Amino acid sequence: MNGAILAGGDGTRLGGRSKATLELDGRPLAAHVAAALGAVCAPVAVVCKPDTELPELPGVERWDEPAEPRHPLTGIVHALERADGPVLVCAVDMPWVTPDACRSLRDAAPGAVAAVAVGEGELCPVFAVYAPDALDRLRDARADAPLRETVEALEPARVALPPALLRSVNEPKDLDQRRSST
Repeated sequence: MNGAILAGGDGTRLGGRSKATLELDGRPLAAHVAAALGAVCAPVAVVCKPDTELPELPGVERWDEPAEPRHPLTGIVHALERADGPVLVCAVDMPWVTPDACRSLRDAAPGAVAAVAVGEGELCPVFAVYAPDALDRLRDARADAPLRETVEALEPARVALPPALLRSVNEPKDLDQRRSST
């Protein structure tokens, strides 16, 4: 299974800094996600804009997605286009994701168009497995549609995971939450 770290956002709530390079527990966010995906996937790639700054990530490929639009769906579609099979995607700002959570999604994916993490009843489409069969429907999605709505239309398998694993780093204060607190 291919692993794709979604890192195409512009980090406006973090002062325009690339989320991939922000550090948590002495490591870039992208390194945390790469380690979790790498325990389950090969290859692992960062899907990002051509101008995205990335940290050094040994063994991780870089897949440049189109410069516009800036939307997670762009990264998911690009990953499916580049991959040779299903793709386990995880947003770069989710450093608390674990290899076990990745395995749970992978194990729920066979036969499904998508298997998506759910925390406290909330669908998390940026931590999910997408099968190649999802590509045409994702490409055809309304550009202005919320990602959850687009993914919900796929009728995905739902994988309940602890909400603490699905937290995102959206503001500087989120970096104060140590990885070890999960």
